[in-house]
Amino acid sequence: MSLDGKLLSRAKLRLEAKKRDNEALQAKRLEEVYARCPRVRALDLALKASVMDVIGLALRGDGDPAEAVDAIRDKNLALQAERIQALTAAGFPGDYLDHEYLCNTCHDTGYAGTELCSCLRDLYLEEQRASLSSLFKLGSETFDSFDLSWYDDTPDPATGVSPRYKMEFIYDTCVDYATRFPRRSTNLFLSGGTGLGKTFLSACIARVVADKGFSVVYDTAASIFSKFEEEKFYKGGDLTATRDELRRYLDCDLLIMDDLGTEMTTSFTVSALYELVNSRLIAGRKTIISSNLSAGELYGRYSPQIASRIEGEYHVLNFCGRDIRLLKKGF
Repeated sequence: MSLDGKLLSRAKLRLEAKKRDNEALQAKRLEEVYARCPRVRALDLALKASVMDVIGLALRGDGDPAEAVDAIRDKNLALQAERIQALTAAGFPGDYLDHEYLCNTCHDTGYAGTELCSCLRDLYLEEQRASLSSLFKLGSETFDSFDLSWYDDTPDPATGVSPRYKMEFIYDTCVDYATRFPRRSTNLFLSGGTGLGKTFLSACIARVVADKGFSVVYDTAASIFSKFEEEKFYKGGDLTATRDELRRYLDCDLLIMDDLGTEMTTSFTVSALYELVNSRLIAGRKTIISSNLSAGELYGRYSPQIASRIEGEYHVLNFCGRDIRLLKKGF
Protein backbone atom coordinates (compact mmCIF):
# COMPACT_ATOMS: atom_id res chain seq x y z
CA MET A 1 0.00 0.00 0.00
CA SER A 2 1.51 3.32 -1.06
CA LEU A 3 0.68 6.75 0.31
CA ASP A 4 0.22 9.87 -1.78
CA GLY A 5 3.17 12.08 -0.77
CA LYS A 6 1.31 15.29 -1.60
CA LEU A 7 -1.66 14.40 0.59
CA LEU A 8 0.57 13.02 3.37
CA SER A 9 2.40 16.37 3.49
CA ARG A 10 -0.94 18.14 3.90
CA ALA A 11 -1.92 15.74 6.67
CA LYS A 12 1.39 16.36 8.47
CA LEU A 13 0.87 20.12 8.24
CA ARG A 14 -2.56 19.72 9.80
CA LEU A 15 -1.11 17.57 12.59
CA GLU A 16 1.57 20.19 13.26
CA ALA A 17 -1.12 22.89 13.39
CA LYS A 18 -3.12 20.83 15.89
CA LYS A 19 0.05 20.30 17.93
CA ARG A 20 0.79 24.05 17.97
CA ASP A 21 -2.78 24.83 19.02
CA ASN A 22 -2.51 22.32 21.85
CA GLU A 23 0.82 23.76 22.99
CA ALA A 24 -0.68 27.25 22.90
CA LEU A 25 -3.52 26.02 25.10
CA GLN A 26 -1.01 24.56 27.56
CA ALA A 27 0.89 27.88 27.62
CA LYS A 28 -2.35 29.78 28.21
CA ARG A 29 -3.16 27.54 31.15
CA LEU A 30 0.29 28.19 32.60
CA GLU A 31 -0.18 31.97 32.31
CA GLU A 32 -3.59 31.66 33.94
CA VAL A 33 -2.17 29.73 36.91
CA TYR A 34 0.84 32.02 37.35
CA ALA A 35 -1.42 35.07 37.38
CA ARG A 36 -3.72 33.61 40.03
CA CYS A 37 -1.11 31.70 42.05
CA PRO A 38 2.44 33.16 42.01
CA ARG A 39 3.51 30.39 44.40
CA VAL A 40 3.25 27.87 41.54
CA ARG A 41 5.66 29.96 39.48
CA ALA A 42 8.15 29.97 42.35
CA LEU A 43 7.83 26.20 42.75
CA ASP A 44 8.39 25.67 39.01
CA LEU A 45 11.58 27.73 39.21
CA ALA A 46 12.72 25.64 42.16
CA LEU A 47 12.02 22.42 40.23
CA LYS A 48 14.07 23.67 37.29
CA ALA A 49 16.90 24.57 39.67
CA SER A 50 16.87 21.03 41.10
CA VAL A 51 17.34 19.64 37.59
CA MET A 52 20.34 21.93 37.13
CA ASP A 53 21.73 20.68 40.44
CA VAL A 54 21.67 17.09 39.13
CA ILE A 55 23.40 18.15 35.91
CA GLY A 56 26.03 20.00 37.93
CA LEU A 57 26.75 16.92 40.02
CA ALA A 58 27.20 14.82 36.91
CA LEU A 59 29.60 17.33 35.36
CA ARG A 60 31.73 17.75 38.50
CA GLY A 61 32.16 14.00 38.99
CA ASP A 62 33.06 14.40 42.67
CA GLY A 63 33.09 10.83 44.00
CA ASP A 64 29.85 8.95 44.43
CA PRO A 65 27.00 11.43 43.90
CA ALA A 66 24.30 8.93 44.94
CA GLU A 67 23.63 10.52 48.34
CA ALA A 68 23.38 14.01 46.85
CA VAL A 69 21.13 12.78 44.04
CA ASP A 70 18.83 11.09 46.56
CA ALA A 71 18.58 14.34 48.49
CA ILE A 72 17.76 16.31 45.34
CA ARG A 73 15.16 13.69 44.37
CA ASP A 74 13.48 13.92 47.78
CA LYS A 75 13.46 17.71 47.51
CA ASN A 76 12.01 17.46 44.00
CA LEU A 77 9.19 15.17 45.13
CA ALA A 78 8.38 17.53 47.99
CA LEU A 79 8.24 20.48 45.58
CA GLN A 80 5.92 18.55 43.26
CA ALA A 81 3.59 17.69 46.15
CA GLU A 82 3.54 21.32 47.28
CA ARG A 83 2.82 22.38 43.68
CA ILE A 84 -0.26 20.15 43.55
CA GLN A 85 -1.44 21.57 46.87
CA ALA A 86 -0.94 25.13 45.61
CA LEU A 87 -2.94 24.38 42.45
CA THR A 88 -5.87 22.86 44.33
CA ALA A 89 -5.82 25.69 46.87
CA ALA A 90 -6.14 28.16 43.98
CA GLY A 91 -9.13 26.26 42.60
CA PHE A 92 -7.37 24.27 39.85
CA PRO A 93 -7.24 20.49 39.44
CA GLY A 94 -3.97 19.03 40.67
CA ASP A 95 -3.07 17.87 37.16
CA TYR A 96 -4.18 21.09 35.45
CA LEU A 97 -0.67 21.82 34.18
CA ASP A 98 0.26 18.26 33.25
CA HIS A 99 1.12 18.07 29.56
CA GLU A 100 -1.71 16.47 27.60
CA TYR A 101 -0.99 14.93 24.21
CA LEU A 102 -3.62 14.90 21.53
CA CYS A 103 -2.60 11.30 20.84
CA ASN A 104 -1.20 9.19 23.64
CA THR A 105 -0.05 6.52 21.20
CA CYS A 106 2.50 8.61 19.28
CA HIS A 107 2.74 11.71 21.52
CA ASP A 108 1.70 13.84 18.53
CA THR A 109 4.60 12.79 16.31
CA GLY A 110 2.36 11.01 13.81
CA TYR A 111 4.36 7.79 14.03
CA ALA A 112 4.14 4.80 16.34
CA GLY A 113 7.65 3.42 15.96
CA THR A 114 8.23 3.30 12.21
CA GLU A 115 4.53 2.94 11.37
CA LEU A 116 2.07 5.71 10.59
CA CYS A 117 -0.02 6.37 13.69
CA SER A 118 -3.80 6.18 13.41
CA CYS A 119 -4.09 9.91 14.19
CA LEU A 120 -2.01 10.89 11.16
CA ARG A 121 -3.59 8.20 8.99
CA ASP A 122 -7.06 9.57 9.81
CA LEU A 123 -5.94 13.05 8.70
CA TYR A 124 -4.46 11.52 5.54
CA LEU A 125 -7.76 9.81 4.75
CA GLU A 126 -9.61 13.10 5.28
CA GLU A 127 -7.24 14.80 2.84
CA GLN A 128 -7.73 12.03 0.31
CA ARG A 129 -11.52 12.27 0.57
CA ALA A 130 -11.34 16.04 0.18
CA SER A 131 -9.08 15.71 -2.85
CA LEU A 132 -11.40 13.23 -4.52
CA SER A 133 -14.46 15.28 -3.59
CA SER A 134 -13.08 18.38 -5.28
CA LEU A 135 -12.11 16.45 -8.39
CA PHE A 136 -15.28 14.42 -8.69
CA LYS A 137 -17.55 17.09 -7.16
CA LEU A 138 -18.76 14.25 -5.00
CA GLY A 139 -21.98 14.66 -3.17
CA SER A 140 -23.74 11.44 -2.29
CA GLU A 141 -22.17 9.25 -4.97
CA THR A 142 -22.15 5.86 -3.29
CA PHE A 143 -23.04 2.42 -4.51
CA ASP A 144 -26.22 2.59 -2.43
CA SER A 145 -27.36 5.72 -4.28
CA PHE A 146 -26.80 4.28 -7.77
CA ASP A 147 -30.31 4.07 -9.30
CA LEU A 148 -30.78 1.34 -11.89
CA SER A 149 -34.33 2.53 -12.60
CA TRP A 150 -32.89 5.15 -14.99
CA TYR A 151 -31.96 2.35 -17.37
CA ASP A 152 -34.61 0.90 -19.67
CA ASP A 153 -35.86 -2.53 -18.65
CA THR A 154 -37.11 -3.35 -22.16
CA PRO A 155 -35.13 -6.23 -23.72
CA ASP A 156 -33.29 -5.54 -26.96
CA PRO A 157 -35.08 -7.57 -29.69
CA ALA A 158 -31.73 -8.58 -31.17
CA THR A 159 -30.13 -9.82 -27.95
CA GLY A 160 -33.05 -10.30 -25.59
CA VAL A 161 -31.12 -8.36 -22.94
CA SER A 162 -32.24 -5.00 -21.52
CA PRO A 163 -29.94 -2.03 -20.77
CA ARG A 164 -30.90 -2.35 -17.10
CA TYR A 165 -29.78 -5.98 -17.00
CA LYS A 166 -26.43 -5.04 -18.55
CA MET A 167 -25.95 -2.14 -16.16
CA GLU A 168 -26.84 -4.31 -13.18
CA PHE A 169 -23.98 -6.61 -14.18
CA ILE A 170 -21.63 -3.61 -14.51
CA TYR A 171 -22.78 -2.29 -11.14
CA ASP A 172 -22.15 -5.66 -9.46
CA THR A 173 -18.72 -5.84 -11.10
CA CYS A 174 -17.78 -2.39 -9.77
CA VAL A 175 -19.00 -3.21 -6.26
CA ASP A 176 -16.96 -6.42 -6.27
CA TYR A 177 -13.94 -4.53 -7.63
CA ALA A 178 -14.03 -1.95 -4.83
CA THR A 179 -14.84 -4.46 -2.09
CA ARG A 180 -12.00 -6.82 -2.97
CA PHE A 181 -9.43 -4.18 -3.89
CA PRO A 182 -6.58 -4.91 -4.33
CA ARG A 183 -7.16 -8.66 -4.04
CA ARG A 184 -8.51 -10.11 -7.28
CA SER A 185 -8.86 -6.61 -8.70
CA THR A 186 -7.70 -6.13 -12.25
CA ASN A 187 -7.85 -2.95 -14.33
CA LEU A 188 -11.12 -1.57 -15.68
CA PHE A 189 -11.94 0.08 -19.01
CA LEU A 190 -15.32 1.82 -18.79
CA SER A 191 -16.63 2.45 -22.29
CA GLY A 192 -19.76 4.30 -23.36
CA GLY A 193 -21.40 7.61 -24.18
CA THR A 194 -21.89 10.57 -21.88
CA GLY A 195 -24.30 10.46 -18.97
CA LEU A 196 -24.34 6.69 -18.58
CA GLY A 197 -22.73 6.52 -15.13
CA LYS A 198 -19.04 5.93 -15.87
CA THR A 199 -17.79 8.77 -13.69
CA PHE A 200 -20.43 8.07 -11.04
CA LEU A 201 -19.34 4.45 -10.59
CA SER A 202 -15.68 5.50 -10.74
CA ALA A 203 -16.41 7.86 -7.86
CA CYS A 204 -18.11 5.07 -5.91
CA ILE A 205 -15.07 2.82 -6.36
CA ALA A 206 -12.72 5.65 -5.39
CA ARG A 207 -14.62 6.33 -2.19
CA VAL A 208 -14.52 2.70 -1.03
CA VAL A 209 -10.87 2.14 -1.98
CA ALA A 210 -9.76 5.43 -0.39
CA ASP A 211 -11.60 4.61 2.83
CA LYS A 212 -9.51 1.43 3.04
CA GLY A 213 -6.40 3.61 3.17
CA PHE A 214 -5.16 3.06 -0.38
CA SER A 215 -3.89 6.01 -2.41
CA VAL A 216 -6.33 7.01 -5.15
CA VAL A 217 -5.63 9.65 -7.79
CA TYR A 218 -8.27 10.89 -10.22
CA ASP A 219 -7.70 13.15 -13.21
CA THR A 220 -8.86 13.65 -16.76
CA ALA A 221 -6.81 12.28 -19.62
CA ALA A 222 -6.25 15.81 -20.96
CA SER A 223 -4.87 17.01 -17.61
CA ILE A 224 -2.61 13.98 -17.23
CA PHE A 225 -1.18 14.39 -20.73
CA SER A 226 -0.60 18.10 -20.11
CA LYS A 227 1.61 17.20 -17.11
CA PHE A 228 3.65 14.83 -19.26
CA GLU A 229 3.98 17.62 -21.83
CA GLU A 230 5.08 20.18 -19.21
CA GLU A 231 7.80 17.82 -18.03
CA LYS A 232 8.96 16.92 -21.55
CA PHE A 233 8.88 20.41 -23.07
CA TYR A 234 9.78 22.55 -20.06
CA LYS A 235 8.80 26.18 -20.64
CA GLY A 236 9.23 27.57 -17.14
CA GLY A 237 7.29 27.17 -13.93
CA ASP A 238 7.63 24.73 -11.08
CA LEU A 239 9.17 21.66 -12.71
CA THR A 240 9.51 19.89 -9.35
CA ALA A 241 5.76 20.17 -8.75
CA THR A 242 5.07 18.81 -12.23
CA ARG A 243 7.35 15.83 -11.65
CA ASP A 244 5.74 15.20 -8.27
CA GLU A 245 2.36 15.14 -9.99
CA LEU A 246 3.61 12.66 -12.58
CA ARG A 247 4.99 10.50 -9.79
CA ARG A 248 1.52 10.46 -8.22
CA TYR A 249 0.03 9.16 -11.48
CA LEU A 250 2.64 6.42 -11.71
CA ASP A 251 2.87 5.35 -8.07
CA CYS A 252 -0.66 5.55 -6.61
CA ASP A 253 -2.46 2.32 -5.72
CA LEU A 254 -5.40 3.23 -7.98
CA LEU A 255 -5.33 5.71 -10.85
CA ILE A 256 -8.64 6.79 -12.38
CA MET A 257 -8.21 8.39 -15.80
CA ASP A 258 -11.42 10.02 -17.00
CA ASP A 259 -12.54 11.05 -20.49
CA LEU A 260 -9.88 9.31 -22.55
CA GLY A 261 -10.57 10.23 -26.16
CA THR A 262 -11.77 13.79 -25.55
CA GLU A 263 -8.23 15.20 -25.61
CA MET A 264 -6.43 16.34 -28.75
CA THR A 265 -4.52 13.23 -29.75
CA THR A 266 -0.96 13.69 -30.97
CA SER A 267 2.05 11.43 -31.29
CA PHE A 268 3.15 12.76 -27.92
CA THR A 269 -0.12 11.92 -26.13
CA VAL A 270 0.03 8.43 -27.65
CA SER A 271 3.55 8.03 -26.27
CA ALA A 272 2.52 9.38 -22.86
CA LEU A 273 -0.49 7.06 -22.68
CA TYR A 274 1.68 4.06 -23.54
CA GLU A 275 4.23 5.00 -20.87
CA LEU A 276 1.53 5.42 -18.23
CA VAL A 277 -0.39 2.24 -19.06
CA ASN A 278 2.72 0.11 -19.49
CA SER A 279 4.52 1.43 -16.38
CA ARG A 280 1.54 0.77 -14.15
CA LEU A 281 1.02 -2.71 -15.61
CA ILE A 282 4.66 -3.63 -14.99
CA ALA A 283 4.44 -2.29 -11.42
CA GLY A 284 1.20 -4.19 -10.78
CA ARG A 285 -0.72 -1.02 -9.92
CA LYS A 286 -4.41 -0.81 -10.73
CA THR A 287 -5.93 1.62 -13.23
CA ILE A 288 -9.47 2.55 -14.25
CA ILE A 289 -9.91 4.28 -17.60
CA SER A 290 -13.23 5.73 -18.75
CA SER A 291 -13.77 6.69 -22.37
CA ASN A 292 -16.42 7.45 -24.96
CA LEU A 293 -14.43 5.16 -27.27
CA SER A 294 -14.95 1.44 -27.57
CA ALA A 295 -12.02 -0.88 -26.97
CA GLY A 296 -11.90 -1.54 -30.71
CA GLU A 297 -11.73 2.17 -31.53
CA LEU A 298 -8.53 2.49 -29.50
CA TYR A 299 -6.62 0.81 -32.33
CA GLY A 300 -7.39 3.65 -34.72
CA ARG A 301 -7.16 6.48 -32.19
CA TYR A 302 -3.95 5.47 -30.46
CA SER A 303 -1.81 2.45 -31.34
CA PRO A 304 -2.12 -1.34 -31.57
CA GLN A 305 0.30 -1.68 -28.65
CA ILE A 306 -1.91 0.43 -26.36
CA ALA A 307 -5.16 -1.11 -27.57
CA SER A 308 -3.91 -4.66 -27.16
CA ARG A 309 -2.69 -3.98 -23.63
CA ILE A 310 -6.05 -2.52 -22.63
CA GLU A 311 -8.01 -5.33 -24.27
CA GLY A 312 -5.72 -7.95 -22.75
CA GLU A 313 -5.07 -6.52 -19.28
CA TYR A 314 -8.28 -4.57 -18.56
CA HIS A 315 -11.79 -5.79 -17.85
CA VAL A 316 -13.84 -3.94 -20.48
CA LEU A 317 -17.28 -2.78 -19.30
CA ASN A 318 -19.56 -1.43 -22.04
CA PHE A 319 -22.06 1.03 -20.56
CA CYS A 320 -25.41 1.39 -22.30
CA GLY A 321 -28.71 3.23 -22.06
CA ARG A 322 -29.75 6.85 -22.48
CA ASP A 323 -28.05 9.98 -21.13
CA ILE A 324 -29.27 10.10 -17.52
CA ARG A 325 -28.45 13.80 -17.21
CA LEU A 326 -30.88 14.55 -20.04
CA LEU A 327 -33.49 12.16 -18.66
CA LYS A 328 -33.39 13.96 -15.32
CA LYS A 329 -34.06 17.23 -17.15
CA GLY A 330 -37.08 15.72 -18.86
CA PHE A 331 -35.61 15.22 -22.32
